[in-house]
Amino acid sequence: MKLAHRIAYYLGGFSIGIVILLFFLGGKRASCDYGPNARTLKNIRLKERLYSENAMSTLRRNGLDSTAIESILNDGDVLFSESNTEPETCKQYVIEGTVTAKVITITVENCEERATILKASVEAKN
Repeated sequence: MKLAHRIAYYLGGFSIGIVILLFFLGGKRASCDYGPNARTLKNIRLKERLYSENAMSTLRRNGLDSTAIESILNDGDVLFSESNTEPETCKQYVIEGTVTAKVITITVENCEERATILKASVEAKN
């Protein structure tokens, strides 16, 4: 078999495989949340969220609301070195993110049914 025929068969099969793959995965909301940071943030986003009075007052003082927390839970970074992941029931995570030129750090208590925003701190971005 000539090299040109081999390449043609390969490209034909590859094209058909891509079309089939797009057909099966095209309508699904597949995501690649395999890293620990992405899995933790997704787990918190999917749960009912409660806000402590301390966190809400800090956000209000700085002209922010719960949409800032949403943004951090989508694009923030979990600081595992500062988090307490030892307890079996409710783990506490420290998450940091930037919203409107402000660096916001929140502490989230992540339990089975709900996630509670315990503390929030806001600093101006340098």
